[in-house]
Amino acid sequence: MSEKRLMVDIRGAEKDFGIVMALKGVNLTVDEGEVVLIIGPSGSGKSTLLRSINRLEALTGGQIFVDGDPLVGPEADIRKIREETGMVFQDFNLFPHKTALENISMAPMKVKGKTPEEARAKARELLKRVGLEDREKSYPGQLSGGQKQRVAIARALAMEPKVMLFDEPTSALDPEMVKEVLDVMLDLAQEGMTMMVVSHEMGFARAAADRVVFMDEGEIVEIAPPDVIFDHAEEERTKKFLKHIL
Repeated sequence: MSEKRLMVDIRGAEKDFGIVMALKGVNLTVDEGEVVLIIGPSGSGKSTLLRSINRLEALTGGQIFVDGDPLVGPEADIRKIREETGMVFQDFNLFPHKTALENISMAPMKVKGKTPEEARAKARELLKRVGLEDREKSYPGQLSGGQKQRVAIARALAMEPKVMLFDEPTSALDPEMVKEVLDVMLDLAQEGMTMMVVSHEMGFARAAADRVVFMDEGEIVEIAPPDVIFDHAEEERTKKFLKHIL
């Protein structure tokens, strides 16, 4: 059996915001096809870590490689890294004046040089994939929160990324809309997409995550499979945090 390719390699990642150290020498690897869930209290560094993987935040120390390509240094190709890492945000970040179809098809045309016909065909395929084939002409203001987030996922997938990064993708949604987004994410996981997810959705973690990473105060405290970390966490900081969310 061949070894899986190393898709994300984080080595000694540091990030400071003045006097605040958001990341303190974080080391983490993610294999191709692996789903890693990152949990932790507010301010623990989990979103900063995720945003550092496609250089929305610039590290102040350490290095990150995406499929072998460096993120820091003279050889870093930030445009290539961003093409390879799809990002889904808490607040959707859709263009309000563009339809769902236009939101999804715009980047492949501008960045990848796809023809309008190619980009629109792919966008329609992705809208069907996320269960919104009948909403291609809808503007974000005409969509529910769950529908907006599914359009945002389709937009990220349109760039054919090697890694999908989800930063609390359901935290801004009403409870009844959470499942429709998690179902799309679960489908992606089952199809073998490499995913890093910042979320406290424990049902998704048990169903889809290969490993759960607990962060606190800019450090990784504990890493384990979901069943192990939720039922038999070893670190006191992990146990204390889980008491509040389980």
